[in-house]
Amino acid sequence: MADPNLTAPLRLGPRPLGLHLGMGLGILMSSPAGLPLLSGNWPHWHPSLRPLVDGLRADLAALSQGADAGPDQQKPDPAGALSGAVDREMRRRIDRFFTGLERYRNHPYQRDIEDAPTLWREGTARLLDFGGQGRPVLFVPSLVNRGYILDLSFRKSLLRWLAGQGLRPFLLEWGQPGPAERGFTLTDIVAGRLARALDALCAHVGGPVSMVGYCMGGLLALAAALRQPDQVSAFVAMATPWDFHADDAAAAKRTSLLLHPFEPSLHLLGELPVDGVQMLFATLDPLLALKKFSHFAQMDPATDAADDFVALEDWLNDGVTLPAAIARECLAGWYGENTPGKGEWCIDGQPVDPAGWTKPSLVIVPARDRIVPPASANALATRLPNATQWHPPLGHIGMVVSGSAQEKVWQPLRDWLLGT
Repeated sequence: MADPNLTAPLRLGPRPLGLHLGMGLGILMSSPAGLPLLSGNWPHWHPSLRPLVDGLRADLAALSQGADAGPDQQKPDPAGALSGAVDREMRRRIDRFFTGLERYRNHPYQRDIEDAPTLWREGTARLLDFGGQGRPVLFVPSLVNRGYILDLSFRKSLLRWLAGQGLRPFLLEWGQPGPAERGFTLTDIVAGRLARALDALCAHVGGPVSMVGYCMGGLLALAAALRQPDQVSAFVAMATPWDFHADDAAAAKRTSLLLHPFEPSLHLLGELPVDGVQMLFATLDPLLALKKFSHFAQMDPATDAADDFVALEDWLNDGVTLPAAIARECLAGWYGENTPGKGEWCIDGQPVDPAGWTKPSLVIVPARDRIVPPASANALATRLPNATQWHPPLGHIGMVVSGSAQEKVWQPLRDWLLGT
């Protein structure tokens, strides 16, 4: 639980705040506008909603026709009563949404652990050593979020847990891009910074390491493993997209089009701002912030569960910018052209071909992932010649920090790494 004597600064998130407020309020405040459609022959109801709509219409008709009011009695107005009830419910939900937001923004929780010691540093990147005895494992996170999702808090740290389970985990924390990193491409990341971090780690531990990539980090880790196979003994992809058009090609292409409004920022700043990156995630589920913070409003803020909620939200909002060339390569190349899925994604001019990795590999595809469609991640498993595939019943982030993550992902991952 948070120390009540500590006062955290007012949080800026959820980022971008204006977008989350606009989407949440837009959904709720549109409710009265939809009421007239219930009494008309609205042709565009989704088939799954048709029985509910028909039932509500029947109830309203029964109230109107069954009223046995005399000439001096006022007949009931079911439509008016419904309108009033909808208005009250709308206001109640808006209040709950705002209450959750304010409780989060003012919550006293602060991250309750320090970063692990730094083994190697280059530019803004750091290689963190979590200690432990046993097989060394390098974790490679995404470029668009901080790597400490794998070391979130005292109770929610996959890496510190593994350090006490016969493994020696390391984390490559990319850091906030500085002037040097703003000109980077993915080739600079994989063939440059990641390659040198791997060199330093293998020299330090005296041999090859297992490599685990999380989300976007899985693509980077695989590309590095293919380039430096003598330094990598096994490869794990956690919720890693590969065929970006496998689930919904049209949706992926629409995501790529979101790059265009940010071209002036990319040209002027040399990077995609944090709020731009966060906007891309927000569009995946416009109702997510409304649901999350409405739920948080009903939680006791002085509990471990509330601290866990705040810790995760703080990480989500502690994003990093994305260098302009990498933003274009990921959005236009990966999402728009599906270059990995088509075998056309290249590092330093060489295609990244999973078929070239013949050592042990594990592909973890969370079944409830709403960020990386399972079909996209499954495609990587089918292309790796020696792959084991898991489908834990968890989400993209829940697979590393949820209450059941230790049982369903951490422990099996430990056993697989120790067995390779």
